[in-house]
Amino acid sequence: MEFGGRYLMSAPRNRIWEALNDPAMLKAAIPGCSYIDWSGENALDLEIKVNLGVMHPTFKGELTLSNIAPAESYTLSGRGKGGFMGLAEGSADVTLADDGPNTILTFTANGGASGQIMKLGKALIGNSAQRIIDGFFERFGAAAGVEVTPLPRA
Repeated sequence: MEFGGRYLMSAPRNRIWEALNDPAMLKAAIPGCSYIDWSGENALDLEIKVNLGVMHPTFKGELTLSNIAPAESYTLSGRGKGGFMGLAEGSADVTLADDGPNTILTFTANGGASGQIMKLGKALIGNSAQRIIDGFFERFGAAAGVEVTPLPRA
């Protein structure tokens, strides 16, 4: 499944980069996140309760950052186990670009799941994933004190 978006953020690129790497900001922005913290130089441990409509599994896992170009881009890869629901994994490319005094963040992700999660159907999972992403950026803006405006995908 592929999903993502583009968002205009009313802050300079360096400020957005710092907020994207701050566990407190991420916890405030990730729906259902009960724990997130650095476990290594480029790794975060997290626990998230996910709303999949009819199910609400809790996933424990790790996020790893790679291809890091500070204040410009990185690839975020994650894998989480949701108990009897199975395994969910994905990766996302995040890029930041200047737009005058503002920043355009582009997010492109691919994800998949196994076990009981896929029995719910790809359409339900895909729609839930996109809602989670859009909700993340709304909450991220509120936590970072910046205005976030969704843009059409390029």
